[in-house]
Amino acid sequence: MELFLFRHAQPLWIDNGLCIDNPPLTELGRRQAKLLGKRLARERFDHIYVSPLLRARQTAEPILTELKREEAIEPWLEEIRSPIWHGSPGERASAAYQDERDRPARQRWHGLDGGEPVKDFIARIHAGAETFLAEHGIHRIEHELPIWHIENPGERIACVAHAGTNSTVVCHLLGLTPTPWEWERFVLGHASITKLEALKIGDGYTFSLWPLSDLEHLPPEDRTF
Repeated sequence: MELFLFRHAQPLWIDNGLCIDNPPLTELGRRQAKLLGKRLARERFDHIYVSPLLRARQTAEPILTELKREEAIEPWLEEIRSPIWHGSPGERASAAYQDERDRPARQRWHGLDGGEPVKDFIARIHAGAETFLAEHGIHRIEHELPIWHIENPGERIACVAHAGTNSTVVCHLLGLTPTPWEWERFVLGHASITKLEALKIGDGYTFSLWPLSDLEHLPPEDRTF
């Protein structure tokens, strides 16, 4: 079983100095998304799911077009919910992120003031992933190690989502302890490819991570993070 996690392409967070909530892709982002679609044109996926946020949906468009597939939204793939900053100066967001980074480690679980707490986000993604995986016949076996039962080991599933969402799913499947800085622990480029592959062991399956943030389909000058 293989789970592909695609990060959205570059979004337009700031336009004319002002913040945009639920932003579209930049011109570069659209080019990145198109190249990602070309890279995946010959791949076979049993299922492709997309975050409901605009940047993920626009990234998915070229992939779905190349593979002649319909859009399938999975709400649980939504990124951590930021404060409502739409129309505010971009400096406001930059200052808020810097303030968060300067906090002691445990305080970072609170996240950005006015946004979704990181601890709540991690719990939301874990719960969503468990339900989603169970629907595909995948569940964790009661064990001190990260061992999984998989009913369809040949299945290939793809998700178009976000740095935080994808990083949290990686941690969940590998059995790693979550942190409030998953975005920095797993650095995923825009329009990148990350894959988790199930490996058979004596009493179930475990997951192998490779590649992480594959960007070989983008020229070096078009790679952003």
